Formats: sequence, C-alpha cells, structure tokens
Amino acid sequence: MNKTDIDLQHWTDHVSRRYFGKPYTDEVVFNARLRTTGGRYIPSKRVIELNPRYLDELGKAEFEGIIKHELCHYHLHIEGKGYKHGDRTFKELLKKTGSPRHCKPLPSVKQKYYHYQCSKCSQNYMRKRRMNLSRYVCGKCKGRLKKLH
Repeated sequence: MNKTDIDLQHWTDHVSRRYFGKPYTDEVVFNARLRTTGGRYIPSKRVIELNPRYLDELGKAEFEGIIKHELCHYHLHIEGKGYKHGDRTFKELLKKTGSPRHCKPLPSVKQKYYHYQCSKCSQNYMRKRRMNLSRYVCGKCKGRLKKLH
C-alpha cells in the first residue's frame, strides 16, 4: 500500500463499509508527529489522524486494527453516542467489530527503565519513571533505595 492520504482515504472507507456498514466521508490523514499512539480521532474537526510508523513497522493487519478503533470513535460520535474510551457503547462496538482496545508498542521504540535497589535487603525495583530517593523507601524492609545503572 502506498503511503498517500488518498490511498488511506479509500482504505478507511473500505474498512468502514466492511465492518460498520456505513461510508466514511470525512478526512483521514497520516500524521508522522504522533509519538505515543497509532492514531487519534479529533471530534471537533471530524478528522482521523494515523501514525504511518505503525504501518511501516507492524504491517497492514495491525494498522487496519488501528483504523477500526478510530472508526469506532468516529461512528459513535456521529450518532451522538458515547465515543470515549470509558463509555460502554464504545467498548461494545470494539468487541462487535473486533477492534483492538490499545495498539501494540512500536518495536523501534525502546522503553527506558530505572533500576533501584534497597541498600538493606537488596530488593530490586524496575520503574518507568524516575523516583525521588529522599521520599521513597523499600516496601519490604523500609531501607533506603539507591539507583543502579
């Protein structure tokens, strides 16, 4: 599949007709600036933006799942129903269409972890966020934590 917005428009309309039985008439574009998500639906503009890196790195099947997920937001919004992630109608439509709730992480993006260890009992802690070592202690023995490299 060529990475042009026109091809993406046709693909999205095809997926919409196939899984939802409705046409997709609004705009869909690639947005390479998206960093933490495969796509997003902007209700105020009625635009779907999709991350082209997901198509490149994870393939057509995963990307089509992202399109279906965003179409769930779109069609529920157009119908005036609950279209947000926590809404029951949204969760039901995801199940009905076989759409993923979350997209897989990109293989090229490595998550950074911080490694901490208790100086008393040697309990290890792996965290995605940095910790203030003066505020937190070991949950096992209340010993002081130190950062490992």
